[in-house]
Amino acid sequence: MGALVGLCFGVGLVLVLSSMWPSEDVAQHEEPGRIRRLLDAAGMAGTGSTTLVVGCAIAGIVGTAAAGVASRTPPVALVFGCLAAWAPVTWLRSRARRRQREYAEVWPEAIDNLASAVRAGLSLSEGLSALGQRGPEPLRTAFVGFARDYEVGGRFGDALDRLKAGLADSVGDQVVESLRIAREVGGHDLGRLLRTLSAWLREDARTRAELEARQAWVVNGARMAVAAPWLVLGLLCFQPEVIHRYATPAGTLVLIAGAITGLVAYRLMLRIGRLPTPQRVLS
Repeated sequence: MGALVGLCFGVGLVLVLSSMWPSEDVAQHEEPGRIRRLLDAAGMAGTGSTTLVVGCAIAGIVGTAAAGVASRTPPVALVFGCLAAWAPVTWLRSRARRRQREYAEVWPEAIDNLASAVRAGLSLSEGLSALGQRGPEPLRTAFVGFARDYEVGGRFGDALDRLKAGLADSVGDQVVESLRIAREVGGHDLGRLLRTLSAWLREDARTRAELEARQAWVVNGARMAVAAPWLVLGLLCFQPEVIHRYATPAGTLVLIAGAITGLVAYRLMLRIGRLPTPQRVLS
């Protein structure tokens, strides 16, 4: 009898302690950090945040060393080191924007293929799996993963969640949530939903492309205006009698003031001329 009581007490203690630990579902729904979101948007979900931080640090050290050898002026070397350290982040943002534009162009085609599959008598899950072979090339890898997840687990909602996480795309979020709702409420109007969604995505992509084309001169002008002084400073590194003047307190103050002014002006110009960024849905 005493052993039974002790066993019950031990099981109860284990259950109480286990309830204090966050479950896997809670951990999966934690809000990802900015670095994690940037890596996912750039299509580098397999890369850890620490890798990016280490990469930025290495780039900064290499840039500082190279500028130090060329200029032999510590303040100038430090400035170019900071620019080099930020280069990986700039590259990731450019890659994320390019990936988002590429997805926006091919999503209407993917929806049309899915609508054709549904009209041919395939189920929604079968139509989505078929996009891994017959869908647009940029999206095939994600839908191959969806087909594998659905085949292994058999849970449509969980497979959609993994598909949305793998895409890391605002348009993809809208498509996935629309399909989830259509699956839950019934598929009688699924064909009409897909046709409406395809038409809306095409119109949205066309309008955004026109606005981005008109905005390009603002962005390029801001980048040229910010980059020009630092290009000139880089050329001055090969003139020792000139570049050494930046080693003085007054020269260092000029560098700091120029960096702050350029950064503020660049961010202000981008903020004034930027387009509204589509937000991810339930991510």
